[in-house]
Parts: sequence; structure tokens; C-alpha cells
Amino acid sequence: MNTAESPRTYEVRTYGCQMNVHDSERLAGLLESAGYAKAEGEPDVIVFNTCAVRENADNRLYGNLGHLRKKAENGLQIAVGGCLAQKDRDTIVKRAPWVDVVFGTHNIGALPVLLERARVQQEAQVEIEESLSVFPSTLPTRRESPYAAWVSVSVGCNNTCTFCIVPALRGKEKDRRPGEILAEVEALVAEGVLEVTLLGQNVNAYGAEFGDREAFAKLLRACGGVDGLERVRFTSPHPRDFTDDVIAAMAETPNVMPSLHMPLQSGSDPVLKAMRRSYRQDRYLGIIERVRAAIPDAAITTDIIVGFPGETEADFEQTLHVVREARFSGAFTFQYSKRPGTPAATMDHQVPKEVVQERYERLVELQEQISWDENKKQVGRTLELLVAEGEGSKDAATRRLSGRAPDNRLVHFTRPDQPVRPGDMVTVEVTYAAPHHLLADSPVQAVRRTRAGDAWEAGQAAPAEGSAVSLGMPKIGVPAPAPVASGCSTCP
Repeated sequence: MNTAESPRTYEVRTYGCQMNVHDSERLAGLLESAGYAKAEGEPDVIVFNTCAVRENADNRLYGNLGHLRKKAENGLQIAVGGCLAQKDRDTIVKRAPWVDVVFGTHNIGALPVLLERARVQQEAQVEIEESLSVFPSTLPTRRESPYAAWVSVSVGCNNTCTFCIVPALRGKEKDRRPGEILAEVEALVAEGVLEVTLLGQNVNAYGAEFGDREAFAKLLRACGGVDGLERVRFTSPHPRDFTDDVIAAMAETPNVMPSLHMPLQSGSDPVLKAMRRSYRQDRYLGIIERVRAAIPDAAITTDIIVGFPGETEADFEQTLHVVREARFSGAFTFQYSKRPGTPAATMDHQVPKEVVQERYERLVELQEQISWDENKKQVGRTLELLVAEGEGSKDAATRRLSGRAPDNRLVHFTRPDQPVRPGDMVTVEVTYAAPHHLLADSPVQAVRRTRAGDAWEAGQAAPAEGSAVSLGMPKIGVPAPAPVASGCSTCP
């Protein structure tokens, strides 16, 4: 806790998808702009940025709030935001009256004012907006990474998938103007960023609001013209809106990376119809085929839900068929769970838990083998890696460092004799493959020091106090089998 001479301190706890991770960077930036400091020990304020897409999301939140009750009675302020706050509103304060602030997905900029008002008035502040008041990218943001950054192109979603509550909580899609996005990208590059990920709930629907169906492909090409920007990624597209102009832009723009996250959800046409997914198996596999024809080395990842209401064994076999045909390099795999407030939660023919579990295990076993087989094809290849921070949990013990290949595969490599910093680039030869990572245990062939590495080094030497910078990105990469993300990634 703070003293009279020190600033109040904060901690942000994040649950859910990339949108929430990015929003948490903004929450941190807002608090630091208001004079708070990131807590090194016990904080004065804890902010929960919540997710509502899992069936037990509320139980998890209230369990955490219960553990903090005594600390709240001794002065800790607690704020709850995000999708669950947008959905439950006054319920949170009724169930946990020691909470000080409840705010929604549309008004995260109000957090510092609400905290101060709650402190002065000694009563809970609940403020939920029904629509977006300020585009979040105009807010101050505390980035953790000096070399890679999120850039929002839109917020909200116009889809009506029966398993997803996100559109109801984040609203209709709102697109930023291309000039604003490019200006932000250029500002990030000036700060040392080498890689940006364009982020949207349905990223390739970008442009629908201002009537340009080719806007996303144009945006990718425009990013190719930003001097100093070495890597461009995007997530998550929807198969319905994934058009050939986007494939061409990916293939023809050198700094757009050969990686694609394309949510499948199910391989069964009847299940896709019940999900209100506006594509079918043939269209999905056709997209994969065209991407591979244009970008042979592309690594494609996906999202899959097992056990959607009404799913039969024949339906599930169709999902396995698509997995075999698509040969994903990795997958976020989920057992269906009821999302309160979604049409699927009240559908008939809910699949028994034991059946879902058995199918899930079969899917994971198949995908693990495919991931391993696809990774084995990388052995012997020479790759340039963007050196990452905190991606290799065993790096200290193994005397390795870790980085991301152009296709986003995680590679652990032998630590070279010369200094290498996060944000620098190294050239290595892959010597071994595992299902979820590659090893490069031969000597590093080359080290390229970068502006991003300089920025990382400067941050270590003189960490900014209370500073807030544009946008940021935490760890990125091939999805693990048990991710912390929601049941639908950023949702498509």
C-alpha cells in the first residue's frame, strides 16, 4: 500500500481474449496518466478486466472478490470492468458490496474518475454505457513490449453466432479510418516497434461501416509501405469475409507474415448452420487451399468447439476430417460450455459431458500429431527470428533464448556468445521439432541488432515512471492446447 509520499499503486488482472489484453494496456495507461504507479507489492487498487464467454466466468470472479473482502475492508479499492461487468451490472455490487467501481466495455476511460469518486463519496460507483463514447485507441496506453504492438482497426461485431455473447456486450462494429490506423502504426515504429498485429473482433470485415469491402486488403498493403515496419499480423478473420484480395495482399506484401488464424469452430455443415456461421465446410477448405497456393509456407491456426448442442458423432467426424485436410499448425480447442445470454445455452440436445470429453480428447490427440508432423517439416530450415521476452519458461535452465519465426512458430535457440536483446533478430537453423515449439541448437548464424532492441535496452536502464505509450502486445504465437483465451479467440 502507498504512503503519503508515494503515488497510489495499481494491479490489473485480465481474463479472456486479445481484446481484453489490449484493453488492460489502456486501463494501465489511464491509471498511470492519473498518477498511479504499477504495484511492485500490495496494490492500492485492483482492477478486474473480465470475460463473460465461459459458463463459470462469474463464479471465478466472485471467488476472487471473496478472497479480497478483508483487504477491501482495510482500504483496498476494487474495480470490475470488461464483458462480465457489462452483462451483470448492478449484480456485482449486490453480490460483492465491497467492490468500489463497476464499469463496462464502452467506457473504460472513466475508470480513474470513478475510482476517485468512490473514494471521496465512500460508495460504489456503477457506470455502464450502452454504446461506445470514445474509440479506445485514443486513450493513453501502457505497453509492456517495446518491439511488438496491438493496433485496433475496429471494435464490436455484427455477427450473431449462437454460442457467442460478445456482440451483445461490445456492440456493433465500429471501424477506424485508415489514416488514423496508419498514423498510429507509424508512431509505434518511431518508438522502435518492429511488429504490429491488426486487431478486431472480425478483423477482415473492416471497412463495412464506411462502405469499402476491400478496405482490409488495402490496409495490409498500406502497412507494407511503412518504413521500418518488419512484421504485420492480424487476428481474427471470419471465413465469411475472407476474400481473395486479402490473400493476394498477404502474398504480395513482404512484411505481412505467412501466418493466419482462421477460426473453424466446427467441420459439420449442420452444426455450422446451428451456430449461425455463414460458411460451410467446402468454403472453409477452399480458403485454406487458396492461401496455401499463394503462400506455401503459411502456418494456419484455428479455433474449434467440441460438443455444440445437437452435435452427433457423424458431425464430429466431419470436424476431424477438416482437421486432417487443413493440417493446422496449432489449434485452440474448446469443450462447449453454456454462455448465459446466448441462444445456444437454451438449445435442445445438449451433449453429455462425458461424450464431449471423449471427443475432445480424440481431437486433441489428432491435432497434436498433425502439429508435430508439420513442425518436423521445419527441421533443417534457416529462419530469422524476432527475439522475444518471457516466451521460454525453461530458457534459464537450458541456456537458450526464444523467438518467433515469420510464420509465428516459437523457436528456442542456443544463446550466442554476443549479447542478444528482446527485439533483436537472429538467424538460426532448426535442429529439432516438438508439437508446440522448435529447437535450434546449432550456433546462431547471425545477430542483427535493431531499434526495438535499443528500445528494450533503454527501458531496462531507465524504466519510465508513470509513462504511457501508444499500444502494445504481450506474448503472441501459436496457440497452446489449453489457452486462457475465450471460447472464440477474438471471436470469429
